[in-house]
Amino acid sequence: MDRAQKEKVVEELGQIFESSGVVVVAHYAGLTVANMQELRARAAEHGSAVRVAKNRLAKIALEGQPCASIGEFLTGMTVLTFSEDPVAAAKVSEGFAKDHDKFVILGGAMGENALDRAGVTAVSKMPSREELISTIAGMLGAPASNIAGAIGAPASNIASILSTIEDKAAA
Repeated sequence: MDRAQKEKVVEELGQIFESSGVVVVAHYAGLTVANMQELRARAAEHGSAVRVAKNRLAKIALEGQPCASIGEFLTGMTVLTFSEDPVAAAKVSEGFAKDHDKFVILGGAMGENALDRAGVTAVSKMPSREELISTIAGMLGAPASNIAGAIGAPASNIASILSTIEDKAAA
């Protein structure tokens, strides 16, 4: 790899570190190509991505970034899983680590906050952006349905009372 290519990789990694909501660092020694393809497919399915880069270039890209603290994890065969959604990459990494013992999560960063192994696990258990939006939408719609139910309830009660009176009169 010549100097121009290295500079391009450093620039790309810098953009990843700058724009990602979460970055997870893991060791992948012992995984097959098929396993890595599976990881990439899972990541793409959940709106995140996977990048293998030379640790030295990644450390250069981390200089001056808010998540520079993850530089300590960049030793050995490391892979970066990242996403704009603050929890997607953590969920993908945790799920993949459960299925593959050789995928070892070291830690990561969520914005300026460094995450250790337990921190990545905690982030992965948080609801995703889409889940939060659907929950909020449901909460906003609930009062309207409660009002509609309250308005319709008296008419429903009157109808059932009249039906009961009618049944008693017929008997």
